[in-house]
This record gives sequence, structure tokens and C-alpha cells, in this order.
Amino acid sequence: MQITQLPGTYNIKGINQNEESSTYKGTLTLSLDENLRVNAEWLINNSQIQFGNGFFKNNILVINFNYVGDNDAVFKGVVVYKCISQDILEGFWSEKHGNPQYLGEETCFRIGTQNEVIN
Repeated sequence: MQITQLPGTYNIKGINQNEESSTYKGTLTLSLDENLRVNAEWLINNSQIQFGNGFFKNNILVINFNYVGDNDAVFKGVVVYKCISQDILEGFWSEKHGNPQYLGEETCFRIGTQNEVIN
């Protein structure tokens, strides 16, 4: 897979980094900057916006992300996606102040393909 195949919008389903393994849904939009670095924007549960920047090599996408949470606190973390195809990404993530005993998980399906439906 080539980095130029990554840009687009994906439906996501995920599991949070907590003991309860609470779930979430949303969208992930990927774009490239002039240096072919990846820019990411997540919209989680139609309410939380997260931003990130990263890089791609050997079908692995790594993005450092951040978002503003309760009391205007900034949360930071990293997500690693394995590019299964140009339409499906499987990943895991961790936040700096998340529970270190757990990893979050996320699967992304490119919108506009037969894989986009999330149950």
C-alpha cells in the first residue's frame, strides 16, 4: 500500500482504554500535508474532536493525537494502525494518563466501500 491511498474518511468502532472496555463509534478523516505526513481528525460519538499527526511505513500508520477533555485538560496519546487494505485499518492506542493495564482498540472502514457499515 502507498501513503497516497490513505486519505479519506473512515467509519470507526472502538474500545476504550479501561477495565470496562466501553465502546464508541465515530469517524476518522485522514489527509496528507506537503511533506507526505499524515493529518488526522476524529469525531467520537458525535461530540468529541481529536487531532493528530503521524507517519506511514510498511503498511503501519502511527499517529500522535490530542484532544481537550473535561475542565479544558489536554489529553495526549498514540495510535498504531495496521493497514489491512486501503479500505480497512486495525489499530490499538494508549493515552498518556490512561490505565496502563489496558490498550484501546479501533477498527476503521473507509466510507464509500462495502465495508463501511458498522454494527
